Amino acid sequence: MPEQSIAQKFCVQTQHAGHSFGDFFGRTREGLYVDTRRSMLKAGMAGMAGLSLPGLLQAKAEAAAAGTSGPTGKSVILLWMAGGPSHIDTWDSKPDRPWVNRGPFGVTKTKLPGVVICEHLPKQAAMLDKFTIIRSVDARHSNHEPNMVFQTANLAAEPRVNPEAVRYPSLASVIAKSHGANHPAMPPFAAFMKSRSHLAFAGYLGKQYDPFLCDKATTLPVYTDVGVDTGRTTGGDLFQMPKGLSENRLNDRVSLLKQFDHMKAGLDQDGSMDALNTYQQQAVDLLLGERARQAFDLKQEDAETRERYGKHLWCQQALIARRLVEAGTTFVTLDLSYHGASGTWDNHGDNIPPYGGISKGLGPLLPLFDHLITTLVSDLEARGLLDKVMVIAMGEFGRTPSMGTQDSTDGRNHWPEVMSMCLAGGGLRHGQVIGATEKDGGTIKERPVTPADLAATLFRYFGVPQDYQYLDHQGRPRFVVDGGSPIAELF
Repeated sequence: MPEQSIAQKFCVQTQHAGHSFGDFFGRTREGLYVDTRRSMLKAGMAGMAGLSLPGLLQAKAEAAAAGTSGPTGKSVILLWMAGGPSHIDTWDSKPDRPWVNRGPFGVTKTKLPGVVICEHLPKQAAMLDKFTIIRSVDARHSNHEPNMVFQTANLAAEPRVNPEAVRYPSLASVIAKSHGANHPAMPPFAAFMKSRSHLAFAGYLGKQYDPFLCDKATTLPVYTDVGVDTGRTTGGDLFQMPKGLSENRLNDRVSLLKQFDHMKAGLDQDGSMDALNTYQQQAVDLLLGERARQAFDLKQEDAETRERYGKHLWCQQALIARRLVEAGTTFVTLDLSYHGASGTWDNHGDNIPPYGGISKGLGPLLPLFDHLITTLVSDLEARGLLDKVMVIAMGEFGRTPSMGTQDSTDGRNHWPEVMSMCLAGGGLRHGQVIGATEKDGGTIKERPVTPADLAATLFRYFGVPQDYQYLDHQGRPRFVVDGGSPIAELF
């Protein structure tokens, strides 16, 4: 049968002629897009937006052939506090200062002698020997909506003034390309995402290194923009086959695709078509396998652990993050935000909804975050995973040292001069505070840490070369780590 008639037979309806993995239209009967073969797995991968599995597998093979970093068993869970948490009201308390500076919260002693943190973080205070707090993070170039600088380590990653910024690859995407997943049946980079503006993507590296978006891969509670549980849950049907498509039918479609490829074999001079067939078959095997599906299924977790994490949306996402890294995902980002604007941690003032101020906005978040991060770290340790999993909690910048902003007496504005962040696990040296701010918390006093330093630290942790480069749209090489060094105190 001539190739054109085959195409006419199977390409019954085409909703779009672009990249078939872009929007997926997974439950629409589009048949097979024979000319480009981009729709091969489409019907069987409904909802898996953001990840082209054949491309992912091909990229992993290319990375291995190039001699770049391979899987090490190490991973990262990034707790992204979208909006910019106040450093003074979390990890850099100023208890001896006037109220207008120190804010409404008291402090609590910690496991580290002489170190105090916010009174609303008592669980973390009790196990601070397992954490590192960095109080001197230089955030002067960072902004949010989109939140790009710290997720890319590129000081020019400011899409509001630089249109090219959206093409700068996220550190997680770089690690996905250079390191890959720790298990071939798992995506290397996964993320729970409330808003596209809260997450950096792969950019110049290619869409195959974009995050696997997890939000519809499991059943989770649905919260309003101000953090109220609606009582509803998401469907969690991402891994379900569309009605009428069985595993046998999916494999039949792969076989048919191979027949089409053989028709064009005479045009293939470098064996790339045979290689693509291999990647596609591996993608089908991943889809039909159980590893990823079980990692997202909280029913597989014992009841005691589920109870310990609790029913809150973010806590359940944290438990899934632990299950993902345990199953072989390398980098997991949790977008800790209820709403899709600038982020829940953007606490300008109680008169500025939905952000709220420090007392009513930030106040309720801290006990929840305290429970989330300490439960996650304790669980990783109990399962023997903590030395292989680095936990990072951070946002875009700190907040003004003086209370009151935008006609509010109880909020703080953006403050890129300095911010705090914390880390745990990863086999690193913890039980310490790195850096310090001046007495009012407004500027860095000692030991500045930059976005490039954070990138260099991640690269050293994963074994990625510090001089790692990627090519921009003009084919020019660009360094990811520009002037940064690994944070020596951690190693």
